[in-house]
Amino acid sequence: MKLKRLVSTLIPALLLLAACAPAARPPAASGLTSTELNLYAWSEYVPQQLLDDFTAKYGVKVNYDTYSSNEEMLAKLQAGASGYDLVIPSDYMVAVMLKLGLLDPLNMTQIPNFGNIDRQFADQYYDPGNKYTVPYMWGTTALAYHKTNAPFEPKSWADLWDPAFENKLVLLDDSREVPGMALQVLGFDKNSTSADELEQAKHKLVELKPNILLFNSDDPETALITGEAWAGLMWNGNAALGHAEDENIMYICPEEGCGLWFDNLSMPKGAPHPDAAMAFINFMLEPAESILITGEFPYSNPNAAALEYLKTSDPDAYAVYMGFSATNPPPEFISKTTALKDVGDATTLYDQLWTNFKGE
Repeated sequence: MKLKRLVSTLIPALLLLAACAPAARPPAASGLTSTELNLYAWSEYVPQQLLDDFTAKYGVKVNYDTYSSNEEMLAKLQAGASGYDLVIPSDYMVAVMLKLGLLDPLNMTQIPNFGNIDRQFADQYYDPGNKYTVPYMWGTTALAYHKTNAPFEPKSWADLWDPAFENKLVLLDDSREVPGMALQVLGFDKNSTSADELEQAKHKLVELKPNILLFNSDDPETALITGEAWAGLMWNGNAALGHAEDENIMYICPEEGCGLWFDNLSMPKGAPHPDAAMAFINFMLEPAESILITGEFPYSNPNAAALEYLKTSDPDAYAVYMGFSATNPPPEFISKTTALKDVGDATTLYDQLWTNFKGE
């Protein structure tokens, strides 16, 4: 998931902790033959400090190339782009890439820090046994609203269709999440492959158009902070940034359900520097390094050792992380989530729905 970096609104305690993290050791006797690592990942998703620390420890230069969607990354790899050592695909995209033979297995003997991962985030449906993936970040896609600006506090996705929200909604510019919301309002599966159900979802979204102010996948929380929008569909990291700026910004999983996602580090087929790739994954899983990610991009962290490090190093920052539903969703929130799945040939139907809906 991509999050626009807004340093001025980051949780201050986490930033302070990141700044005080132990310095990396000099690059003596790393055991690596590679001198560079080619990382292809979401833009503004990997802290520069993490990359600098890795280089300082191993003497490996990191080349960080970026993409703005899973589909953009897939298209580039399918077009023959080579030379990348690591990518960060989301859950459903891992399934697609495995089906297409675009990933190489990881050498888990070189990733002992995998033991730091909370067991509930390992062995997911898209990669049983974690042969091809290591969790990077996870989160939800749900409803954020400003409780003092909104005409009422929404409890369901259906509430967003209320005329009181005319021209006051911000939605992700996402061809799966937005139709998924409409499908759930209609009582259908968020991963429906039915042409009829998707057509109904399109018509339902057309009914919502008078209430939509803008589509924004970079920093949708900004519209809530400024008061231009009162509610919307966004990723949890955006909601966390918004709440850090304005505590009136709330984040809930609506009655119909909401989204769940997992982003992962994976190695593309034929990666030229596999030793550096394994070293980077293992390094990223060190508690102090993992907390750098949470400090800059407040999604949810699957690294149990990192959260324990945060708890002991800065109890106040830990309380902030644990106390908000965007970073630490409670069990009742999680019980209503649905992850996006690979919908196979129906992907074309979603693309057509999205193109037609935005073009009308």
